[in-house]
Amino acid sequence: MTTTLSPHELHTEPAAVHHEPQARPGTTITTRTGRPAPASTQRKIGGVTREDLMLIAGAMLSSLATTTLLFGRITPITGQPGFLLVAFGIFIVVYAVLVSLTETRPVVIDRVMAVLLTSAGLIALTALATVIIYTFVKGWKALVHVNFYTQDLSSTGPSEPLTSGGIIHAMVGTLIMTLIALIITVPLGIACAVFITETRGRLAGFVRTVVTAMTALPSILAGLFIFATMILALGFERSGIAASIAVSIMMLPIIIRSADVVLRLVPGGLREASAALGAPHWRTVWGVVLPTARSGLTTSVILGVARGVGETAPVLLTAGFTATMNYNPTKGPMVSLPLASYYLVASGQTNQIYRGFATAAVLMLLVLVLFTLARIIGGKPAGRLSKRQSQAAAAQSLRDLQRIQARKGEVSA
Repeated sequence: MTTTLSPHELHTEPAAVHHEPQARPGTTITTRTGRPAPASTQRKIGGVTREDLMLIAGAMLSSLATTTLLFGRITPITGQPGFLLVAFGIFIVVYAVLVSLTETRPVVIDRVMAVLLTSAGLIALTALATVIIYTFVKGWKALVHVNFYTQDLSSTGPSEPLTSGGIIHAMVGTLIMTLIALIITVPLGIACAVFITETRGRLAGFVRTVVTAMTALPSILAGLFIFATMILALGFERSGIAASIAVSIMMLPIIIRSADVVLRLVPGGLREASAALGAPHWRTVWGVVLPTARSGLTTSVILGVARGVGETAPVLLTAGFTATMNYNPTKGPMVSLPLASYYLVASGQTNQIYRGFATAAVLMLLVLVLFTLARIIGGKPAGRLSKRQSQAAAAQSLRDLQRIQARKGEVSA
């Protein structure tokens, strides 16, 4: 039996595919029924609106009122830490409920997480500011005197007024020990970072693992190691150079890890271009990789110095304590700012405590200056030149062009 299809059936059009209309700026979308489609609004995920502030204020007032009723009214619970914790928990719950009345579940989760993260940042910032302000307030009476920066404590007793004595010996000792530590750690740290970055193999992985483990090494262990080897076993006396070696052990992993990260940011195309021109590996590292990462390497060194300046335990075990000036790091005890602050505060005398907190304030200012320098120097990515460096590179390029053109003129003549 043969079935014959009509021409109309042979040319039947496929079923129409309906696409959702796309919105364009300034147009109104209508459905197939002729009714306008509901307009979709984009949710702003950044910034704080007036409604958010009102919700936060309402949740805070509700949490304070509820916690006040719970502490001392409804229940016998007391204590400021408990009051703050309960108030914060109630604030989060009330804020989530208020937001859920007008927003969807993803928005509620986003707002609650934003409040939690912001609260954590504010708590950390408040703790840091409290420590800094308390240190400066306790040491202000000693900080305002000029003799605090120009004299030592050799002729100053514990009960002497603040117009006598100072910490110049601790400042000089800190500078000498830090300088010796830099001489030791900078070449070793950068060389080790270059090794684990530019080489491939099990040895490089082993060295990276050891360096990572050393970043969490307690400082007291570094001091005990130098004390046992140099002072007890080899017979050297306590001195600034022994303390510098102990501090170098703490600075070295910080410099290596930071320099390793910076060297990894150097574009691989620069290494490939140098290799394509026929340069050996050592020449590529010396002439391409290290100059490109110069600012980052400087930052890593400054971060290591900031770590070493604040060490107390290694200096206590290897350098001892002295109240007089000592410029010789190879002989006699030498004191640093952290160690001087520890001894002065532990003395128990009122004026000595003021001097100890003032010494800690000077140490914080020194660390702040170092981290500010690291931020300024390392603010540019690897390979990006500053304005002055760009001008110098352009001037050098112009001189090269003039030299090439002069050589062409000599050849043509």
